[in-house]
Order: sequence, then C-alpha cells, then structure tokens
Amino acid sequence: MPKFLRILPGGRRLLLLAVPALVGLGTVVASYFYASAGASATVQEPPVIAALGAPAPTGLLVDVIGAVNHPGLYRMKRGDRVYDAIAAAGGLLSNADPARLPNMAGRLKDGEQIKVPFAKSTGATVITRTNLNTATLEELEVVPGFSVGFAEEVIDYRVNFGGFQNIRELVEILGMSEADFVIARRYVTL
Repeated sequence: MPKFLRILPGGRRLLLLAVPALVGLGTVVASYFYASAGASATVQEPPVIAALGAPAPTGLLVDVIGAVNHPGLYRMKRGDRVYDAIAAAGGLLSNADPARLPNMAGRLKDGEQIKVPFAKSTGATVITRTNLNTATLEELEVVPGFSVGFAEEVIDYRVNFGGFQNIRELVEILGMSEADFVIARRYVTL
C-alpha cells in the first residue's frame, strides 16, 4: 500500500469510497463535454426547399407547365381549382390553345401536373420573295444562293440591260450554278 495512505487512518476505506465517486464525476463531466461538442457539430439544417424551387410545405403542391407566363411548382389551398393554379402561374400566354385547355373547373389534387398546351402551328413557312428588278444590294445579299459579288452582278445587269425578263437568266447569262439556282428560285421573283 502507498505510504500516504498509511499515514491517514482508515485510508483504505477512504480510497474505496473516493475512487467510485471520482470515476462517476469524471463520467458525468466527459458526457457533458461530449454532448455539447456533438450537438454543435451535428446540428441538422432543415432541407433547403427554396433551392429546388418548391414553395413552403403547406397545402397542395401542383406543377403548372406549358403555355403559361411562369411555369413551375405552386402551393395551392385545398379546394382550389385548375383555374386558380393557372392564375398563380401568371395566366395563359397568347399562343395557348384554347380548344385543348385542361378542365378549368376541375379540383386540384396534391402532386398533380397541369399541362397547358401551345397552339399547333400550321407547319407552313412563309417565304418572302425578293424582286430581282427592284431589290437593293442588301436585300439580294441575304437571298440563299447569292453571294455579295453575285448580288452586285445582278444589280449591274439590271442597270445595264433594263432588268430581268426571266429568272432563268441568272443561270444562262450571269452564270449561277444549277445547285444555287434550285435554292434561289424559291426566294426570288420578277
């Protein structure tokens, strides 16, 4: 036994009582520091919903896409109608197809996607034709199959010989290639 314990009368009993108390006190202090350090390091942030573009989590969540001013996710109240969701998305665009709109009076459901269709185009493109006898140099330069030099030749021919009688004169007189003529003939007129 250590000498300092022999000096104290009843040192053995004191040692038997003090050691468990010190171990218990050390455990309490250590667990306090561990809990306070762990709590500050593991504080969980709430999920960032704003980064996903989702509104705050109350009510019905609907997705409005298509021909609306501001497509996206919107939180709506229970009992709202499709009309309300489209209004929340900024309303219809001018090119929305009124004949194919969703049921505007339908009640919204959570997680629903509302598709507002665009009006179908006719598919036909309007070709503007450039008049060979009256077009400016800038107008002739943008005709497919024409180069800047060829556009100048067209104007020179028109000035010197009084204009074109037939579009085919581009090939026969000015020497335009057949491939370029096949393209250009859709864009020129007399």
